[in-house]
Amino acid sequence: MTDYVDPAPLGGPEAAAPEAAPPAAAQRVVARRRPRLEVWLAFALIIADQVSKAAVRAYIPLYDSVEVIPGLLNLTHALNTGAAFGFLDHLDFAYKAVVVAVLATSALAAIVFYAMTLGSETRISRLALTLVVAGAIGNLIDRVVAGAVVDFVDFYVGTWHFWAFNVADTCISSGAVLLIFDMLRTGSHVPSPA
Repeated sequence: MTDYVDPAPLGGPEAAAPEAAPPAAAQRVVARRRPRLEVWLAFALIIADQVSKAAVRAYIPLYDSVEVIPGLLNLTHALNTGAAFGFLDHLDFAYKAVVVAVLATSALAAIVFYAMTLGSETRISRLALTLVVAGAIGNLIDRVVAGAVVDFVDFYVGTWHFWAFNVADTCISSGAVLLIFDMLRTGSHVPSPA
């Protein structure tokens, strides 16, 4: 009795499969070149930040307020020449706008580099870093173009006011909270030795 030999590898329909592989591989390469969801989200958040700041500049005179919720929320046109939430705002020194912009750019570059090392399985961290990057870019645009960031959300209770902030600051803060949550949840993103 002779052993059965499948004729397909010699010239059947399956023999053409290796030639069909390159189009699938090419599709994967094209898919990798498409911007990820994080890029589109960051772009949308940067646009929302810039549009909201432009509306404040256009409709609310500098240092004026519009009451939104009495006793809780105003829209106030303020300028922040310092870092987040007014840090360094009242400190004046030569080339302050340049120093703050360079610091922001350096931090942004470090965050983008770190985000590029994350795998797709770290979705919460990728979302968190997307929020932080979008916020940093939104505020950096203001620093480079105008030398100061427009802040306008003014929460208050009685005479106590929280620091004025904007959409970019909200993104940065939300991203930082998400990143801390993810790090506590998973322990770390440093790969364990194999």
